[in-house]
Amino acid sequence: MTKQAYEIWGRLKTNVGAMIGLAIIVLVFLVAAFSGFVLDYKTQVIGQNIMERLQPPSLQHFLGTDELGRDLFFRILYGTRYSLLVGIGSVAAAMLVGVTLGAVAGYYGGRTEDIIMRLTDIFAAVPGLLLGVVIVASLGASLPNLIIALGFSTMPQFVRITRASVLTVREQEYVEASVAIGLTGPEIIFTHILPNCLSPLIVTATLRVAQNIISASAMSFLGLGIPAPEPEWGALLSAGRAFVRTHSYLTLFPGLAIMLTVLALNLLGDGLRDALDPKLRR
Repeated sequence: MTKQAYEIWGRLKTNVGAMIGLAIIVLVFLVAAFSGFVLDYKTQVIGQNIMERLQPPSLQHFLGTDELGRDLFFRILYGTRYSLLVGIGSVAAAMLVGVTLGAVAGYYGGRTEDIIMRLTDIFAAVPGLLLGVVIVASLGASLPNLIIALGFSTMPQFVRITRASVLTVREQEYVEASVAIGLTGPEIIFTHILPNCLSPLIVTATLRVAQNIISASAMSFLGLGIPAPEPEWGALLSAGRAFVRTHSYLTLFPGLAIMLTVLALNLLGDGLRDALDPKLRR
C-alpha cells in the first residue's frame, strides 16, 4: 500500500459513518459470496411448501414464509447476490464505456468532443429509469439485460465527470512532457491522465451502485427485472405487495435489506469523498 493510500485510509477511519457503512458492505458481500455454498437453492430458496405458506416470523422461520411456503430469510440472503451483481455490474459497464468516451472527448476536444457530448446529452435527456424500462422491454427480462439497461442509463454521468476531470489535467506539465517525448494519445490518457482523475470516479461509482440497486429493485417491482423464481429483492417486494395488509413482513424485510445496503453505500461514498479530497471535508 502506497503512502497516499495509507493517508486516505487514515482519513477514512476517522469518519464513523463511513466505517459503519464499510462494515455493512463487507457483511453484505460475505453473505452474497457464501449464501450459494450454505443454502441449497432447490430446496431452501425456491422449493415450495404449501403446508407452511404465510407463516409469521418464528424460531423456525426467522422472517416468516411467503405465499408458497418458502423461507423469506433464506430468499433474502440468496437474493443479495443478484442485487449486488446488478448494481456493480451495471456501474462497471457504464464506467468502461463512459470513462473511455469522456477521456477521449476531454483530451482531443474539437469535433470529437462535440459528437461524443451531444450523443451523451441525448441519453441523459431520457430519465434513467424510463430508459432502462424501454431497453428491458425491448430485449426481454433477464439479468444480463437488466445490467445492460442500467449501464446505459448510468453511462452519461461517467462521460461528463471524466471529461471535466480530464480538462483540468490535460494542461499539466507532465502531460506536455509526455507529448514532447513522443507518447501517443491513448498512452497519455491511460497512463498519465486517468490515474490522476480517479478520485471523483471512485466516489461516483460507489454512489451509483446504490442508486442502481434501487433502480433494479424498482424495475423488478414492475415485473421488468430478474424473472421468477429468482429471489431478487425488488421481486420479493413485488410479490409481497398483494399481502401488505395481512402479512406486512413480506414487504418490510426486503425493503429493509434494500434500505440498509443503499444507506451503507451512501455513507461509504460520502466518507470516500472526504478522504480522497480533504478540502471537501465539512
